[in-house]
Amino acid sequence: MGMTNATTHIGLPDLIRLQADARALRLPSARPVRSRQSGLQRSPQRGRGMAFAEVRLYQPGDDIRSIDWRVTARRQEPHTKLYEEERERPVLLLCDLGPSLYFASTGAFKQVRCAQLAAILAWLALSAGDQVGGIVFNGEALEVLRPARRKKSVLKLLDALANRQRTADRGPAPDAGAGDGRLDKALTEARRVAHTGSRIFVISDFLDISSETGTLLGALARHNAVSALRVLDPLEQSLPASGRFAVAGPEGPVWFDAGNPRFQRAWQQKVASHERQLEDCFRTSGVAAADISTAGDPAVTLKSLLGPGGRIG
Repeated sequence: MGMTNATTHIGLPDLIRLQADARALRLPSARPVRSRQSGLQRSPQRGRGMAFAEVRLYQPGDDIRSIDWRVTARRQEPHTKLYEEERERPVLLLCDLGPSLYFASTGAFKQVRCAQLAAILAWLALSAGDQVGGIVFNGEALEVLRPARRKKSVLKLLDALANRQRTADRGPAPDAGAGDGRLDKALTEARRVAHTGSRIFVISDFLDISSETGTLLGALARHNAVSALRVLDPLEQSLPASGRFAVAGPEGPVWFDAGNPRFQRAWQQKVASHERQLEDCFRTSGVAAADISTAGDPAVTLKSLLGPGGRIG
């Protein structure tokens, strides 16, 4: 697909510069950010570096701020929460750069937003002391970068994000409507690569889901914290009332008349059907999901989804 007046590609230098956006996200906000979207946090945390371990009977010298009042009330004896130092956690970023993401009607192409989201999350994870890795895929190739706690690993990931995007000089995008199974392949690979307890983000437009995607996501979520970031263009959700526009097909552009009532109905039915399938996929897999628009700044959207100080939880 293709439209005008939108950024079509983002290169390595610009992805590296997104480290500044990640730094800004880590700064405390003067006022809480409100958003209609639900956050991606699985549970509140005591603070970076500490994880809940167990509850035991209160002992002299214990910090009274750690008393678990619910357990104390239930058992009629003071109980204390114990915490232990959190180990390094692998963060794995699955970034879809397939043919359906070579499209936007405004802002930036979906492939650009996906790459930006992955880059910001990678910089955030590195600055928090986490291991960072990724799986970058586009239907033609799948590149695995195993999690490591090194800036060099982040730079390799950003290089893959820059190189796997489609560009105009590569010729027209393949048929974006044809499912190639790329997402399922990436999820299958993620199960092989991810260590138990990993923090995993799946960044895609999720147009390539199949009847198996929910099962694969659920299997990944059983032993890891998994979130889905869906990149959407406004045109995909609602067509304009009138006007002619084109989308890429396997044999060249195909023109549509948005003012045609039959075409409008068919489009709306297709969108509604996919939304139901995707909602069922996320519900059955137990994966937290949020939408990111091609029209908005991905750093601003992430600020409303992540924890205080850009914590990716």
